[in-house]
Amino acid sequence: MSLSYLVQINRLPGNEDIELPRKMSELASGFDLYAAVEEDFVLKPGERGLVPTGFALAMPAGLEAQIRPRSGLALKAGLTCLNTPGTIDADYRGEIKVLLINLGQEPFTIKRNERIAQMVFQAVPAVELQQVDVLSETVRGSGGFGHTGRN
Repeated sequence: MSLSYLVQINRLPGNEDIELPRKMSELASGFDLYAAVEEDFVLKPGERGLVPTGFALAMPAGLEAQIRPRSGLALKAGLTCLNTPGTIDADYRGEIKVLLINLGQEPFTIKRNERIAQMVFQAVPAVELQQVDVLSETVRGSGGFGHTGRN
């Protein structure tokens, strides 16, 4: 049994020509996002920029949206998202924007209505933190980054 959520989407004025987020295949988990730039936007190698999408969301409590890179853009052009995955909280009502960085070797031009990222919705469990004086023991203990070696 799969969970189903109703998420409201509002196309912002001046963006009537921008595609709304959509899945590109039946079993895709991500909704592709489209650039709502007013004119071509060039990201030089090493540069980052905030790209508008032309829409806002209203999600129910217990849901978040995550902004993730498009694998094709990352592979072909070195274009990816910073702060990945970017989290959109259920109480945010502003325009969804995508923080992109060009890690490639060439300038990358973002055109209006071009697919730039994807958005995946995730359930967020209700969590209550409980302060304690001592944590339970595990085999791993406090072993952190790389503690198990290369293999």
